[in-house]
Amino acid sequence: MSRREVFAVAQLGPIHLADDKASAVARLVEMLREAHARGARWVTFPELALTTFFPRYIYDDPAEYDQFYEEGLPSPAMVPLFEEAKRLGVGFYLGYAEKVTEGGETHRFNTAVLVSPNGDILGKYRKIHLPGTKDPIGDLEFEHLEKRYFEVGDLGFPTFATPSGRFGMCICNDRRWPETFRTMALRGAEVFMLGYNTPTRNIHHPEPAHLREFHNRLSLESAAYQNGAWVMAAAKCGAEDGFAMIGGSAIVAPTGETVARCVSEEDEVISYACDLDLGAYIRRSVFDFKRHRRPEHYGPITGQVGVEIPED
Repeated sequence: MSRREVFAVAQLGPIHLADDKASAVARLVEMLREAHARGARWVTFPELALTTFFPRYIYDDPAEYDQFYEEGLPSPAMVPLFEEAKRLGVGFYLGYAEKVTEGGETHRFNTAVLVSPNGDILGKYRKIHLPGTKDPIGDLEFEHLEKRYFEVGDLGFPTFATPSGRFGMCICNDRRWPETFRTMALRGAEVFMLGYNTPTRNIHHPEPAHLREFHNRLSLESAAYQNGAWVMAAAKCGAEDGFAMIGGSAIVAPTGETVARCVSEEDEVISYACDLDLGAYIRRSVFDFKRHRRPEHYGPITGQVGVEIPED
């Protein structure tokens, strides 16, 4: 018997610097309702879904940039979304900038929360693979300063028991690192949820814009197939105050096939009736971890960071 449930991905168009959180949350609520009307039990929203992608801007004083962060779950800005999701019985993944005091110290993370269809908070994930730089590179047109505004996540790659199965979460640049998905798969994840804000431009190397979208799709499809899991990927995209970001939000099956994909760079909902048992044959054949993995030979993956060429 298949385990079919409808999952939705809710892509966001641009959120400009002058837009307030209330208007962003109203858009999320509207897409949540659309997803519910399609029968969706789970919705994946983007990374930093309540604000513009503020790491493109240079701020020196926390008093200037703390406006972009949320404190508490739900934060005051999130309450309408939490309440409507609970009323409708729809679970969701939501990316946001988190400010938290732990051990008497203030920390700031790029975070995602997973909320069940009955409104329970199932857990959080804090982004580990932070791209960009801490200090400005001096480009008058573009900066990418995630390392300036966020700490490296400290929760690892946990997975979460849900009424539908075991889910894992990651954020944006995490999707480019296969270790992200393999770790969650080894912890039983059947569904990977992720949001992203990916600039059309690569600040480190000039490359055709189409490669940004190609690499996004390549990362999602390979993660799904190599781990026998579903991938729900939601973009915040389009030109925010002239700064372009890719779309391409997608639902990818455990076979590596993209079964639904956004066609715009605006608010858009896609959905699919996902058979959560579809990847079972992959997990018991080609990627049967217990039978085929050889971790005794994988030492460099966890034992070193950069390239180390052995002596001949």
